[in-house]
Amino acid sequence: MDPQPSMNHHHVVFLQGDFVQALDMELPPPQTYTKTIYPQTSLADLHDRVRDASVLVLSALRIDATTLSPEITPHLKLIVAVAAGTDCIDLDACRKRGIVVSNCPSANTSTVSEHAMGLYFMTRRRMASLNAQTRAGEWPRQKTLMYQMLEKDGTPPLTCQEEVAGIIGNGSVGKMIANMARGLGMKVLISSRKSSEISSAQNGSGNEERTPFDTVIRQSTVLFIAVPLSSSTRDLISTPELEAMSPHTVLVNVSRGGIVDEEALVKALRQGKLSGAATDVFYKEPAGPDSSPLLKEGTEDLNLVVTPHLAWLSRRTVNTYSQLLKKAVEGWARGEPINVVC
Repeated sequence: MDPQPSMNHHHVVFLQGDFVQALDMELPPPQTYTKTIYPQTSLADLHDRVRDASVLVLSALRIDATTLSPEITPHLKLIVAVAAGTDCIDLDACRKRGIVVSNCPSANTSTVSEHAMGLYFMTRRRMASLNAQTRAGEWPRQKTLMYQMLEKDGTPPLTCQEEVAGIIGNGSVGKMIANMARGLGMKVLISSRKSSEISSAQNGSGNEERTPFDTVIRQSTVLFIAVPLSSSTRDLISTPELEAMSPHTVLVNVSRGGIVDEEALVKALRQGKLSGAATDVFYKEPAGPDSSPLLKEGTEDLNLVVTPHLAWLSRRTVNTYSQLLKKAVEGWARGEPINVVC
């Protein structure tokens, strides 16, 4: 039987072990550790699994104030989010108990950025629909599927050289998407914060000139969303923004569900307010027809591409996550925590 957590013994519980390699860790003597790895964890099983944990490792599982209470997690001292975002963790509850929260920033930057560009091409050129129709034998029946690629006004799709790419979010992913877009010949607009009317670098890191948020919404023909979820970004894109967009706009979200209003997006697509949309993230995950308007019956014919929050997945990302996790636990054990969120 494993020893109970104590000052010098830590029990590390992996709640979503499918997403990370559990590398061996080297803790400073006399500290020791044991580990329990669960491939995935449902909310129904959560409290039983965290009760003996002094260290929790997770990706995007909701850890609320109840879970963080001393009654449920009496030994908990550290949470490592194997992700950049920590919106799934009640940080205020962690602060009150002195629980350290670390994340893994920038580990998936190139992978998510590549996925975003893939979603753009699939949506702009309607690849998923064309693939399905070609396989269904529609090409010989209809003689040509060219008309399936046309916009609602009958015009052909834009090329990259004609695109105006709006980037909402200027972190590592936003910056890489911007560089990729420029490399493809797009004009790039870096958005200022929605609440700001100014166009300057004070709204984020770097020296890029900023364009007011409303201008980016109006002028972009492809809009990339790459901001963290917070009270200021929830429903950042909703009915007013969608109605202000060009009908040729493609919207791509690789950030978090909840930033784009799902009901409003489906309505805008049906009404032809924008050309198409693609998302890797949903308000409720795992997402299904019962939980997301984007997947309900009747959305199949929309120019809407969906992927199951796997934009991060690559060999490079998994290796980097594993190394950052190892360093986070070892650093914390030495009294030198890294990538501390709170």
